Amino acid sequence: MTKMPDTSRQKIRKAHVLIVEDQPILREKLVELISSEADLISCGDTDNPRSAIDLIATAKPNLVLTGLALQESHGLEFIKDMRARYPRVPVLVFSMFDESLYAERAMRAGANGFVSKHGPTNDLLCAIRRVVDGGIYLSERVTGHAMQQFFARSSFAPRSEADQLSDRELEIFELIGQGRSSRQIASALHVSAKTVETYRSRIKTKLKLNTATELAQHAWEFLQHATSRRARKHQAV
Repeated sequence: MTKMPDTSRQKIRKAHVLIVEDQPILREKLVELISSEADLISCGDTDNPRSAIDLIATAKPNLVLTGLALQESHGLEFIKDMRARYPRVPVLVFSMFDESLYAERAMRAGANGFVSKHGPTNDLLCAIRRVVDGGIYLSERVTGHAMQQFFARSSFAPRSEADQLSDRELEIFELIGQGRSSRQIASALHVSAKTVETYRSRIKTKLKLNTATELAQHAWEFLQHATSRRARKHQAV
């Protein structure tokens, strides 16, 4: 009589995931979640992009899962640095930042997908598996938005404010909208206050604003609009 193989004893080859996340509690939860899956396992975690680069060399992950708000560097800059050194390692962004603003930027930086922290756990696991398998993951909302942006550019429509700003300028613009001073922004981004002032000047020029008061008000209104838009999207889901 032919015996069927005992699959329960066969070892499943697990995909190794390196987690780069700023919040310690969430980082621990992600380690637990990923390692509880039969086909996934965490091979390391850190809140520091520099440490992450070193860990990639030793842990040899099949996927890097990263947030955008990180210690010492913005997640987009980390993705660019990582892509330059490890072009074959897939990157999935897991962030609470507005996906309609940051998903496209993350993809341009070299990411293979973007998942919102506001979504269900199953979305994250689905995204991890898809990217590990060599695919791209974006939510339906982001895909639709990207198509709209593509056709808008094809029609020579004027660019939105966010599109006019670089990744770092947009980050500083949002921090200004939160009411942070140049010194507070400099501390958060680990740069000099003089560097922040240079970015503030560039933002005012691009958005055709004349004073610091106009910039602060404009940034606040932009942030409120983005927050309201994000809330409406989640209510519609």
